[in-house]
Amino acid sequence: MTPDPADVDAMRLALALAADAGAAGEVPVGAVVLDGAGALIGRGRNRREQTHDPSAHAEVLAMREAAARIGSWNLDGCTLVVTLEPCVMCAGALLQARVSRLVFGAWDDKAGAAGSVYDVVRDRRLPVRAEVIGGVLEHEARAPLEEFFRARR
Repeated sequence: MTPDPADVDAMRLALALAADAGAAGEVPVGAVVLDGAGALIGRGRNRREQTHDPSAHAEVLAMREAAARIGSWNLDGCTLVVTLEPCVMCAGALLQARVSRLVFGAWDDKAGAAGSVYDVVRDRRLPVRAEVIGGVLEHEARAPLEEFFRARR
C-alpha cells in the first residue's frame, strides 16, 4: 500500500527532529502532531537524557505542545506521526489524549505497543482506539536507530 503523501511529508519532519535528538545524544526519535486539517500543531524529540525525565519521549512532548497550542488535552481528530512505534507509555498517552490516527516509521520488536509486541492502541477492551499506519519511510526511520545503538555497543 502506498502511504498518504501528507503522512510521508509529516514523517520527514519527524525524521528531522529524530536527527536533532541523535545529535544531542538522545535516542533518535522524533514526532509531530497534525490537526484534522493537516496543520502542524506539535513537535517533539526524545529529551530524556537532557531533562532527566523518564516521560520525555518524542510522542509525549509533541502531544504536550499540541495540547498547549489548541488549549485542550483532547486531541480528537489529530494525527500523531512518530519515527518509531510507540512504547506502552506513549500508546497509553495517545489514547488518553484521544489522538485519532497514529502513523509511525520503524516497528519496535522489543517494546512496541501498536502492533508488534503489544497492540494497546487498537485493544478492543479499551474505551478508545486509534487508527494505526505503520512502516511509513521505515528504512529511513530505522537506519538512525540502528546506527545509534551500534555506536554504543
